[in-house]
Parts: sequence; structure tokens; C-alpha cells
Amino acid sequence: MDEVIKEYTNGEVTIVWKPAMCVHSRICWGKDNSLPEVFNPKERPWIKPEGAGTERIIAQIKQCPSGALTFHLNETEVNPSSMNEVDSTIETVIEALPNGPLLIYGNIKVKDKEGNMNKKTNVTAFCRCGGSGNKPFCDGSHVGIDFKG
Repeated sequence: MDEVIKEYTNGEVTIVWKPAMCVHSRICWGKDNSLPEVFNPKERPWIKPEGAGTERIIAQIKQCPSGALTFHLNETEVNPSSMNEVDSTIETVIEALPNGPLLIYGNIKVKDKEGNMNKKTNVTAFCRCGGSGNKPFCDGSHVGIDFKG
């Protein structure tokens, strides 16, 4: 099955959303300093890039814990992962979201079950509920199984 990727643009920036990666953390629309005028899951389309300025959209996307939201500037192609990099001198912070994933903020390396190393920057969401189909990463399964923790 092909990966679903949706793109939304305001002419300056294109927001790229990968639904399969989304952990529904509500950081983009339902928390303090969120951007509900751009990200509103009760509306279709749920992403409206004309709702805010490009700089504010980019700042919000950089907070995405799963990497489901990325962006590129329309005039020059920008590698979304390089735009999300964190200064390597920043301390690593771990946060357990209520009834959701474990968020690791900072630069980390994750070794998968085959021994492959993956470099992760910015924020990485790890499964706490045991239901993810993409372990050790969160895939949002905690919502469907009503995980409490």
C-alpha cells in the first residue's frame, strides 16, 4: 500500500502531512500556543494554510512530535528534516503525554531490532501503550485502544 501524503499551500510555504505518522498529540490545534486557525480537525480540509503567516506556520510545524507535519518553502526547496534540527548542545528532555506517547526532545540515535541506527532530531514520539504498529515509535494507536497512562 502506498503512503498517503497530503499537501496544502498558502503560496509561500507548503505544509506536508503524512496521516500514518500522526500521533494526534493536539499540539498543532488544541494546546496553548497552538494554531487552530490553520489546523482544525473538525473541518475539511483540516489544514488551511491561509489562516496564518508563513513564519508562524513553520514555528508550529517544528513542534510536531511525530514528524507527520513537515514543510517546504515554495520558492526554494528546503529539506524539512534540516529545518527541524535542534542545536546539538541542547539538553535532551523526556515528556510523558497524558494517555499518549513518550516524547523525547533533542538529538538522539535509535537502534531498531535489525540493528540499524536512525538519527532523530527535534521531537520523537515513542509508544507507551504497546499498540503501535511502528514500534518503538508511536503511530497514534493509543487513541483507538483508549490507553490510560
